[in-house]
Amino acid sequence: MKNFIQNGHMITVLAPTDGVVSGQGVIVGGLFGIAATTAPEAAGVEIATTGVYDLPKAPATVVALGDRVAWDDTAKVIAPPATGLYPIGIAITAAGNGAITVRVRLDGVVTAAA
Repeated sequence: MKNFIQNGHMITVLAPTDGVVSGQGVIVGGLFGIAATTAPEAAGVEIATTGVYDLPKAPATVVALGDRVAWDDTAKVIAPPATGLYPIGIAITAAGNGAITVRVRLDGVVTAAA
């Protein structure tokens, strides 16, 4: 196909206000991804829009295998879907009280704060 550009697993975006750290979740418009590198504000940074990642969560948050999860862009953590949060994928491991990460499969689809 002469109009094919790329597979879309990695997209280059401008780093948000205050920049981004490698491995951190990034919301840019309706796109969520995981930063491949550390970048200052407004610098180009590649983000992964699909795949499986260990992402931070609040220690008191309990997530079951198969739960839909959302990104809290203020706290920069995974949370259960709720108003103001961005749905991003499915938990592929359980993460109980006290755990600080949960393994998530990113949907790779457009998201918006609920």
